[in-house]
Amino acid sequence: MSRIGKLPVNLPKGVTVSVSDTNMVSVKGPLGELTQTVDKDLKVEVVGDEVILSRPSESKNHKSLHGLFRALIHNMVVGVSEGYKKELELVGVGYRAEAKGQNLEMSLGFSHEVILQLPDEVKVETKTERRANPIITLRCIDKQLIGHVAAKIRSLRPPEPYKGKGIKFVGEQLRRKAGKSASV
Repeated sequence: MSRIGKLPVNLPKGVTVSVSDTNMVSVKGPLGELTQTVDKDLKVEVVGDEVILSRPSESKNHKSLHGLFRALIHNMVVGVSEGYKKELELVGVGYRAEAKGQNLEMSLGFSHEVILQLPDEVKVETKTERRANPIITLRCIDKQLIGHVAAKIRSLRPPEPYKGKGIKFVGEQLRRKAGKSASV
């Protein structure tokens, strides 16, 4: 991870980074603001339009933290400038999804509707077309939060390997199994 930590984080136009005395890094951009507390041993500097992290020693712990916090700051910069988007596809007969405000109502083949309350930071859209699988689109500036919410939705009905039914990410390649073969 130390090679990742050595790379500077480039700041696009409209994004500002400020570092407090307690190593609290806050990133402001056109889409919002994110904050992250950086380990006290690491030094964070803003030089021109780049953020540079430096570590005090070559110990294994400092090297791993160096790469971790550089990646977290980079994710925050990308989040406030472009944002993150995850798309999930519902594969199965009768599967449907509908967004009502911050509630996501899904029919997933259970005896009841599944209603999921989403955090305020996550924006949700659903798209259902004839002869196509319903698609849930999540948008957020926080990469960790959107990944957690998408994994939670997918865990409600993970895709099974025989027919491929369930909730999967758009573009995800599933490992399919052949099933029982007829005896001769």
